[in-house]
Order: sequence, then structure tokens, then C-alpha cells
Amino acid sequence: MKTLTFLVAAAFPLLAHAGAIEQLKAFVANTHAARAEFSQTVTGKSGRKPQQSAGKMMFARPGKFRWVYEKPYAQLLVGDGKKLWVYDPDLNQVSVKAVGQALGSSPAALLAGEQMIEKNFDLAEAGRRDDLDWVEAKPKTADGGFERMRIGFAGSNLLAMEIVDNFGQTTLIRFIGFERNPALAADLFRFVPPKGADVVGDK
Repeated sequence: MKTLTFLVAAAFPLLAHAGAIEQLKAFVANTHAARAEFSQTVTGKSGRKPQQSAGKMMFARPGKFRWVYEKPYAQLLVGDGKKLWVYDPDLNQVSVKAVGQALGSSPAALLAGEQMIEKNFDLAEAGRRDDLDWVEAKPKTADGGFERMRIGFAGSNLLAMEIVDNFGQTTLIRFIGFERNPALAADLFRFVPPKGADVVGDK
């Protein structure tokens, strides 16, 4: 299955001079919905040729999100607040699990989860790189599926996320055309398995 990572970005003009941690906290506190396009690069520990993908994402707190991979392969992730649905149209297969299990201490918890980020993550300033100011978040438990995550800001804008998983694989996501707190239709966060699809998991 393709690498799945959930993520987004925000703008806070009044916090242009705040540290990256404070900007992250402001993002979590003040952004109840968002949408953006994204590009994603996955690099293995061995340094082999990176895997490239792109698509669109949106979320609405708490627990609702829609993550659409458009290329090179189509894949759809929908969190409806109770369940996470992952649809692979090439296989005509749907996997489903409880949203609480899918979020937890995962990168998604910083985006579509609740606001108590310091309950699940240890935060630290991570310096400046690639013209971005970075904050590092490490999960307090080992069930998040990743070792650490870094979130990059440019001025007051949250523009990138970099996730290193437990196998040394690095996923870098950059956001384009981010929109904070847009009006999002409720049906964007509903999913009905297509007729004839194989549905596996916690139905």
C-alpha cells in the first residue's frame, strides 16, 4: 500500500516573529478547517530514487479529513469523525478502522485531531533549514508509526512537514495554495464504498 501521511498548513500574520513552537500552537488553536494542494516525496533509508506523489487535502476538526492522491496513482482517504476509510480504486478495495486508532500520536493528530498536542508529543525548536523555521514533534508513545516529525514555517506560514518513520524512511510534504478556515461541505467527509468494492477492517 502506498505511503499514507496526513498533513496541512496555516497563516498567522500576527505571529510572524514568534518561535516555531508558538506558531504551531497557534495553528492548532485557531485553525478548525483547511484545504490545500500538496506534493509529497518519500525517500528510503537506502537513498534509492525517491517516490513522488501529489494531490489535494482538506480537514475539519475534530477528526474529519479528506486526503486525495491524484498522481502517480489514485487513492482516497476519508476520516468521517468516527472511521477512517482508505479507498484504492485500482484494486477496488476499501480498508476501514476507527479514527481514534488512526490518529492517536500520528501526524494526523496535529491536523485533524484535538488541540492538546503536548499531551501526545514532545516539542522542540529545530532551527532553520531551506529558508524555513522548524519545530520537531516526537510522539510520547511508540504506537504512532513514526520516530519524529518536523514542521516548517516561512515567516507566519506553515508550509511543510517532514516525517521520519521507524524504518528510517523520510516523507516530505509541501503545501501549495493553502486556505485556512474555508467553508467545507459536510459530504466531503462522508464515504460510501463503491458497489462491488472489497471492504476489509473494522466495519
